[in-house]
Amino acid sequence: MFKIAFRNVLRNGRRSFMTASAIAVGATALILFGEYNGMAMVGMQTGIIRSAGHLAVFQKGYFEFGSAQPLAYGINDYTKVMGILKSDPVLKPMLRVVTPGVSLGGIAGNATVDRSKTFFGQGIVPSDRDKMATWDEYKLNNGNFHTSGLKDGDLDHGIIGRSLARILGLCKPLKVKDCPVEATAKSGFLTDAVGAAKGPRIDLLGSAGGAPNIVAFYPTEARGLGARELEDSYVEMNLPLAQQLLYGGGEKKVTSITLQLQRSEDMEAARARLESQFASQHLNLEVRDYRELQPSFLQIMNFLNVIFAFLTVVLGIIVLFTTANTMGMSIMERTNEIGTARAMGVRRNGIRSQFLLEGAILGVLGATSGLLLSAIVTTLINHADIKYTPPGDASPVSLTLLTHGTGGLLTTIWIVLVIMATLASIIPANRAARMKVVDALRHV
Repeated sequence: MFKIAFRNVLRNGRRSFMTASAIAVGATALILFGEYNGMAMVGMQTGIIRSAGHLAVFQKGYFEFGSAQPLAYGINDYTKVMGILKSDPVLKPMLRVVTPGVSLGGIAGNATVDRSKTFFGQGIVPSDRDKMATWDEYKLNNGNFHTSGLKDGDLDHGIIGRSLARILGLCKPLKVKDCPVEATAKSGFLTDAVGAAKGPRIDLLGSAGGAPNIVAFYPTEARGLGARELEDSYVEMNLPLAQQLLYGGGEKKVTSITLQLQRSEDMEAARARLESQFASQHLNLEVRDYRELQPSFLQIMNFLNVIFAFLTVVLGIIVLFTTANTMGMSIMERTNEIGTARAMGVRRNGIRSQFLLEGAILGVLGATSGLLLSAIVTTLINHADIKYTPPGDASPVSLTLLTHGTGGLLTTIWIVLVIMATLASIIPANRAARMKVVDALRHV
């Protein structure tokens, strides 16, 4: 039966070719968009994990209320907590980086141009953050990583947003483009107490309560952050400077402890272990993962999945109607043949199976061709160095489609299209099976 069905498909080669081509184009479109979705997901996940880690530990209540009360919701004796995490026999094999951090806000001012601006700051350990920036579970960067350029010992140096540099008149020393002339007219290089050049200086004012604290800060880079509201106010500084600015002479705390794991697959197990340890040792701490810290990740992924589902429905309808039309035309042209077969003793189920098999063969040919075509197009796109700027990025990146770990996607699309082509043949096949033998034989 398969041999006969295959010959019938080839009998009208032009029509079969157009039907298989429609299925192949649909398969190619679905595969390319699925690969783009996959790359978008792992790309966004990688970017978030490099900057924010997999998990973050907070004092209970900080996630909801702590940004306004960092003194009340800081983690006391954070070095002891970090020691517990690093020495835990279950967590230790999973952990890659454990690093403290401080989030704070205040006012940044440049007295030489008489300008100031509120800022949002982060206190970090540069060496830890540089190690986090090299996390590459999905092999996206091929060893090319962007680090902060800061050192743990340069306590008063750091990074500011590009727009904040423009606002504070630091365009010339920080080599920021597209600045008004008056913004750079007065800005220059200052020296410390012993006369060593330290670059442009701004003053930061902040406090967790009581009298404000003021520190001198020397930005070494103005960085694009992909979002204007961040670039207008972002300051990244060394952890001790952030603690001095926030807590002054009081107890030095941190607002979070960031954990980066070796593998994302261990995140749920690591979180469960952390919660168990905190409960057993009566620590008033809670754990949040990167999806809670960056809710836009799931929102964007859900949006792309909805588009993929919509595209699947549209292309599925095209496959259904194209295959049904082809099979209907084939049945009309072969009415006499159907009548002859029925007169020779072929049962209705035999006729029905014959046309269902022909629809399945068209689906197999089209879906397989789509897999081959998509492989060619994917290779061309990945080597074309097409640039675009995705959400959250400050500069263009190469458009790349995910090629590893997509076996499930390819298999699913192939099976779905073959099934849909087979289903599209049911109505024409049933019509052929129900034909009266006499009417079919005398059909002209």
